[in-house]
Formats: sequence, C-alpha cells, structure tokens
Amino acid sequence: MVGKHDSCDDRTGIPDEIAGLRMTRQRQEIYRILLEERSHPTAHEVFVRAKDRLPNISLATVYNCLEALVNHGVIRQVNFERESSRYCPNLREHGHFHDESTGVIHDVGFKPGFNPADFLDLPPGAVVQDIEITLRGNVPVL
Repeated sequence: MVGKHDSCDDRTGIPDEIAGLRMTRQRQEIYRILLEERSHPTAHEVFVRAKDRLPNISLATVYNCLEALVNHGVIRQVNFERESSRYCPNLREHGHFHDESTGVIHDVGFKPGFNPADFLDLPPGAVVQDIEITLRGNVPVL
C-alpha cells in the first residue's frame, strides 16, 4: 500500500511511506533486501547485506527497522523452533518448508479452498485468524 504522497525513493524504487510507516533510507534498503532475496534472512544476515549499501548502518538500526516493518504489517517475523527470527516479505497466507539438508526455507502456498478444519481437529466453534505452518524435510536433488 503506497502512502498519501505516492512517491518513491529513486535509489530503491520503494515508496516513501508504506502502511502508514515513513520509509527512511535505512528502512527502504532493508525492505529492498528482503524483496530481492526471499531467503527468509535473520537480522544478522540482513545487516551483512545492508552494509554494502549503507556502510555506517548498525546492527541495532537493522533490528529497529525490522521491528518497525513487522509492527506495521509490511513484513512478517517468522520463528522456527529455537532458531533466530527470520523475516519474510510475503504477506499472503502461506506456510514454510524448511529443507534440513540445505537450510533453505521455501514459501509454500495454500491450494484454493484450503480449510484448516478439513485437516485439523479444532475446538468446536474455533475461528482461525492466522496460520503458521512449518514443514521440515528434504528436497531431493534432481
């Protein structure tokens, strides 16, 4: 969602405002990193990538930018058991497949008409508002 000014930063092509959040240069670069490489990076991985374009950026700034983007619903924070949080720009309902042999995390979409109640024994009257599904396994090498 583009903000009221509908303008973009020429360096990133990202709107100056998204979901009511002013997109500072640091936020734009971090968001750009997440959009370009949909590998579900950790904050530290985002920091390493951001240093190429913003040499003076700090890890604390990266954490603050990620937190602001999550709080405004621009990206999702994804947690896999006891691992570091990862960040995902895909806002469509989806799950994740964690390839344990490579460490790659794939977005997996839900087929049209997917209804969790068809597969899960939910409490009577339960209304599902959000789904977080993580599958683990291996993708065969072809």
